Amino acid sequence: MDSEYRPRRTCMSVPASSERFLAKARELAADEVMLDLEDSVAPAAKDTARDLAVGALKAGGWDGRLVAVRINGASTPWAYKDVIAVVEGAPGAVDSLVLPKVTSLSAVSWLDVLLGQAEQVAGLPPGAIGIEAQIEDAAGLAAVEAIAAASPRLVSLVFGPADFMASIGMRSLTVGGQPAGYDFDAHHYPLMRMLVAARANGLQAIDGPYARIQDTEGLRKASASVAALGYDGKWVLHPAQVPVVNEAFTPAAEEYWRALAILAAYDRATSLDRRGAVMLGDEMIDEASRKMALMLAAKGAAAGLPGPPRPPGPPELPRPPESAA
Repeated sequence: MDSEYRPRRTCMSVPASSERFLAKARELAADEVMLDLEDSVAPAAKDTARDLAVGALKAGGWDGRLVAVRINGASTPWAYKDVIAVVEGAPGAVDSLVLPKVTSLSAVSWLDVLLGQAEQVAGLPPGAIGIEAQIEDAAGLAAVEAIAAASPRLVSLVFGPADFMASIGMRSLTVGGQPAGYDFDAHHYPLMRMLVAARANGLQAIDGPYARIQDTEGLRKASASVAALGYDGKWVLHPAQVPVVNEAFTPAAEEYWRALAILAAYDRATSLDRRGAVMLGDEMIDEASRKMALMLAAKGAAAGLPGPPRPPGPPELPRPPESAA
């Protein structure tokens, strides 16, 4: 990860059909706000939701947050209208479009081409708008490596647990939850496969939502698990979930400081001492350590963590008494 890393610890999903929710989203401490035109909007309300989303984008007030819009799936009758309305109706207001139910690279290629045309009409530079591909079923997971390499516009892969659980017949009715009677993490395989595909192509990896809004401990556990795995963030469905998920995906200050110390020690060892490995405390660090520290340091910096405390300076010497003369 480089200095351009933008955090997506929390990706707040907001139904674009609700003016109240759109207004409330501006007040939340989410890293990314995603205006949803897909599953949370009824078919009869698609046109109205699209108009409301464009109005909210034009009104601004997102205060440096990443702003995304989830369009409808590529095979639906609403998708191309979603793209044109958002890009041409609110030029420069959107960082990325979330493409749901991606089952092959062809859907990503379609959106890439359409975005290029819409950007030209809107006067935007080529590639200004990114794509976040949502993997939501068995076919999408089977093709995830090809999907992750389908376009230079891709910025993240997003796990869609509800549709995925349904597609493989998982016996659970809780979105993002675990099936009863299974003693291990039922989502580990798709999460890990998506993570590897994302990292192989320089993309972020985002976990899907946890639908039990009142189950704070369940959310905290699920968030901590994927954060430890290496994911960059998680979708949230309710304002109360934002601080819980932000905390889970923010490195502890001590971890961040350790990463900075590793980077500094390795830089000093290689540039001044011309050594590829060096002791830092009781641990040997080398190039692999540097790579691991880079990821954590980027996440800590993006989250706004403070730098390590300065060591105390030498004690101040007492001043000599002033002359009475």
